[in-house]
Amino acid sequence: MKSQEIRRPRSAAPTVSPADAPQEKPYTDPVCGMKAAANPEKSAEHDGQTYYFCSKGCVTKFNADPLRYLSPETQPAVTAPLDAVYTCPMDPEIQQIGPGSCPKCGMALEPMQATMQEDTHELDDMTRRFMFSLLLSLPLLLLTMGDMFGIESSSWLAPTANGWLQGLLATPVVLWFGAPFLQRATQSFRTGHLNMFSLIGVGVMAAWLFSLLGLIAPDFLPVAFTMGGMAPLYFEASAVIVTLVLLGQVLELRARSRTNAAVRSLLALTPNTAIQLQSDGSEKEVPLEKIQKEDRLRIKPGTTIPVDGVVIDGHSTVDESMITGESMPTEKNGGSKLVAGTVNQNGSLVMRAEKIGADTLLSKIVNLVNQAGRSRAPIQKLADRVSGWFVPTVMVIAVLSFILWATLGPSPGMAHGLVAAVSVLIIACPCALGLATPISVMVGIGRGARDGVLIEECRF
Repeated sequence: MKSQEIRRPRSAAPTVSPADAPQEKPYTDPVCGMKAAANPEKSAEHDGQTYYFCSKGCVTKFNADPLRYLSPETQPAVTAPLDAVYTCPMDPEIQQIGPGSCPKCGMALEPMQATMQEDTHELDDMTRRFMFSLLLSLPLLLLTMGDMFGIESSSWLAPTANGWLQGLLATPVVLWFGAPFLQRATQSFRTGHLNMFSLIGVGVMAAWLFSLLGLIAPDFLPVAFTMGGMAPLYFEASAVIVTLVLLGQVLELRARSRTNAAVRSLLALTPNTAIQLQSDGSEKEVPLEKIQKEDRLRIKPGTTIPVDGVVIDGHSTVDESMITGESMPTEKNGGSKLVAGTVNQNGSLVMRAEKIGADTLLSKIVNLVNQAGRSRAPIQKLADRVSGWFVPTVMVIAVLSFILWATLGPSPGMAHGLVAAVSVLIIACPCALGLATPISVMVGIGRGARDGVLIEECRF
C-alpha cells in the first residue's frame, strides 16, 4: 500500500541492488551534465546529499568547488577593483587608474591584474557594429557594382534616387558604426600620436564628405571634379572600408580573448572556498578571500590546495604536475610544503597557510605570464619606430598623389586625384605593423602558458 511505502531520507545515499540497477533511472553528473550510474567509486557527498559522476575527473572538479556546480548563480564575479591599474595591450608604457582608451593607438585599456571574469563588452560591441555594417554595405555594393554581377540598377532606379539611396545606406555605417574609429582618429590628431586610425579617419571622411557634397550641392564642386556632368559618389568605398576595419577589430579582439583565456585557466586552478579548522576543532567552509596566514585548513582527498603552506598533520600524495611537470604524485607528511593549485590525492591533510593571495606561487606565475604578454620584443620596438614615421609619410604621399593626378593625370584630373589620395590613405594603413606583430607575440605566449611554458625576453 502507498501508506506503507518507506521513503529514504534525503541525506542518505540510495542503496542499489544488482537486480534493481538496470531499472533505476540514471543520475545526472552536476559537473558535465552527462548521465551517471550510482557507482560509489565515482560519488561525492556535499551538505548531506550524495552526487554521482560519470568519471573520477568530474569528482575531483566537484570536490574542489561544489558550489560552483550546484549554485553557479550565487558565485560572485571577480572584477577588477575601481582603483585597478589599466594598460594598453599595444603600448604597455601607457598606464592609468581605471578603464579608458589609449592616447597613442586608441585601443581600449585592459586591467594589469588578471581576473576570472572575461570582459567581452568591446568584442560584443564591435561584433554588433560589424554585422549591421555588413547588412548595409552589401546592398550598397549591389547598387554601385551590380553590373559586375549582371544587376543593372540604372534599369529600375533613376540616377538621383540611386545616389540618395547610397547616401542613406552609407551614412549610418560611417557615422554610427564607424564612430569608434573616427573618435580614435580625432584623438590621434589632438595628441599628436598618429596611427592607423588617423589614416582610416581621414580617408573615410574625405570620401564620405565629398560624396555628400556632390549629392546635396553638386553645383558647388568645380567642373574638374565632375564626370559626365555629374559628381562621382564614393559612398560604397567609405562604407566598405569601415566594414572591413570592423572585421579586423573583431578578429583582433578574439585573438586577445584567446590569449587572456590562458591566464584565466591558471587562475581557475585554485578553488573559491577552503575548509577552515576552528578553535573548537570544528570545520567551516569559507571563501578563499577570508583565509589569513597561520590559519589551519583541512585538505580532503581529491580537493585542490587553496594556498601555499606546510603540512602539520596527516599523510597523503599530491599531484604537483602543474608546477613541476612530474606525473607521479609526491608524498606529503608533517613539515612538507604545499603549493596552491596542486591536487591532493587519497589522504586527508591539515595544513597551515603561509602564503595567500598574490603571494602564492601560482599567483606569481600568473603575473609572469601577464608581464611576458605585455613585454616588448625587439621586433615590436622596431615596428613601433617604423609606424611612427610611416603614418606621416603616407599622408605626404597622399597629398603628392592628389597634386600629380590633378595636374598631370587624364581628365577629370581633380576627381582622379581625389580617388588616388583616398586610396593611398586606406591601402597604406599600418595594420600589419601595429597589430599583427604584437598579436602574434601575445597569442604565442598565451599558447605557451597553456602548455606550461613561460617566455621572457632575453637580455645579454
